[in-house]
Amino acid sequence: MLPDQSLSEGVTIFQHPTRQSVVIRHSNGSGKFSHLTRTTTGDAQLGLDLLRADYPIRVIISIVSGPKSDIAGASYLSFQKDPDGNHFIRYRSKDQERDLELPKQRYVTIQVRREGDQLSCLAAHPGEPLQELFRETFPNLDEQLTYGISTTCDDGAECEVELQNIRLEGIVPFDYDAGESGYLPSRLEVIDVFLNRRTIIHESDSRLEAPNWMPDGGRLLFNQDGNLWTIPVEGGEPSRLNTSFANRNNNDHGISFDGTMLAISHHREGYPEGGSSVYVLPIEGGEPRLVTERTPSYWHGWSPDGREVLYVAKRPETGDSYHIFAADTETGEERQLTNYQGSHVDGPEYSPDGEWIYYNGNHSGTMQLWRRKPDGSEAEQLTFDANNNWFPHLSPDGKWMVYLAYPSTIDVDSHPTYKQVELRLMPTSGGAPRTIAYLFGGQGTINVPSWSPDSRQVAFVSYSRNLD
Repeated sequence: MLPDQSLSEGVTIFQHPTRQSVVIRHSNGSGKFSHLTRTTTGDAQLGLDLLRADYPIRVIISIVSGPKSDIAGASYLSFQKDPDGNHFIRYRSKDQERDLELPKQRYVTIQVRREGDQLSCLAAHPGEPLQELFRETFPNLDEQLTYGISTTCDDGAECEVELQNIRLEGIVPFDYDAGESGYLPSRLEVIDVFLNRRTIIHESDSRLEAPNWMPDGGRLLFNQDGNLWTIPVEGGEPSRLNTSFANRNNNDHGISFDGTMLAISHHREGYPEGGSSVYVLPIEGGEPRLVTERTPSYWHGWSPDGREVLYVAKRPETGDSYHIFAADTETGEERQLTNYQGSHVDGPEYSPDGEWIYYNGNHSGTMQLWRRKPDGSEAEQLTFDANNNWFPHLSPDGKWMVYLAYPSTIDVDSHPTYKQVELRLMPTSGGAPRTIAYLFGGQGTINVPSWSPDSRQVAFVSYSRNLD
C-alpha cells in the first residue's frame, strides 16, 4: 500500500474480510475523493490489479513529475478508468495534454513505470502476458516523481473499487550486473495460484533464494548466505536449520516426497567447477551424507520412493554441457539421462506418480519445458512459445505445473537475476499456460519445488531496489 493517504469525509479504505484485497468505499457521493501517493527518486514502478470498480467511480493510476506539493502543470502519465468503465491513457508532455485510446478494454493488471527520462504503461488481461501500451521520453522530468492511486465518485452515488497486489518498487536497468553493482533486497512471497493473490512473508536486504514449502504446511525453507533457514508462512523471525559443516549451500535444495529427508547442494572447497555436491540429511536437520562424489552436481528432484535424487552435472567425459543425472541415495551410483552435446538442460523433477521427469532444455533452439521417462526415453516437448521457460514444478496432486518464463531477449542458456519475468501455470493434462504473477526476479525466484501441500499456493522470491 502507498503510505500517504488523503481521503474525503465519507471515504474509507479497508481490507476485504476474505480476499485480502484493498477496498476503497465512497459513501454519499458529493464528489468524494481518495488519493494514495508516494514521492521517490530513481527508476520505479507502481503496479496493481484492478479487480472491481463500481459505476460511476473513476480510477487513476499515475506518475507525476515533481513532489506532491508542486504538481500543478507538471508532466505526468496516467492510466484511467472513467465512470462508464472505459480505459484510456492521459498524459502531459511539453505542456500539451493528450488522451490515448486503447485497442482493448477491461485490463486487470496495470503498471506505470519510470526508466530514466522515459515513462511507460503496461497492462494485461487475466492470465495474459504484459503488453506495453505507452512509452515516451519526457524532457526535463523532475528528480522526484510522485506515484499515486486516485479515485472519485459522482455526486450522490455510493461506490467501491477493489484493488489487489499493490506494489511500488524500485527497479534497475536491464543490463544491471549484480556481480559489479551488488545484490538487491529480496522479498519472500507466496501466491494463491487460482486467485493470483500475492502475500509478502519476509523482506531482507540480504539475498534470499529458492523457497521450499515444509511438509507441515506451516513453514517455508529458503537459503541465505550459504545457510538454510525456515520461517512461518504467516511471517516472523527466520530460524537457521542445522546443516552441520555444510555452510556453502547454493539454491538447489528440496524435500523428499514423504517429507522425511532434505537434499542440499553444498560447495566443497578445492573440487572441480566450484565443487557443488549433493548431500542428504533428515528434514529436521543434522549431519549431511554425501551422495555425489563427482562435481559439479546441482540437486533438483527426488524420486517418489526416495531412493534416487535427480541433478544436473558436468563430467569430463560428457564435455562442457550440463546433463541430467540420477543417483542412488545409498550407493551414490549415477546414471546419465540426457546427452545433448552443445545444449543445456536444467531443473529435472519427478512427477508425483513417478511416471515422468520434467525439465527445461534448449535442444529445440529455445529454452522450453520437456518431459521424458525415468529411463531417459520418450522426450516430449511441452511448451512452444517465444519465451525462455525454466524450472517446471509439479503440484503435489499432479494436476498443475508452475514455471518461470523469461522474455525472448534473454540469452537462451542463461537464467540471470533481476529481470522482468513471469510465473506461469499450466495443466499437466495439457492446455495453454496462463500468467499468475509479473515480477522482477529470475535466478533465485523459483529454482526448486515450492508448492504448498494442498496444491493451492506457491512460494517464490522477488527482488527490487529500495526506494529513496
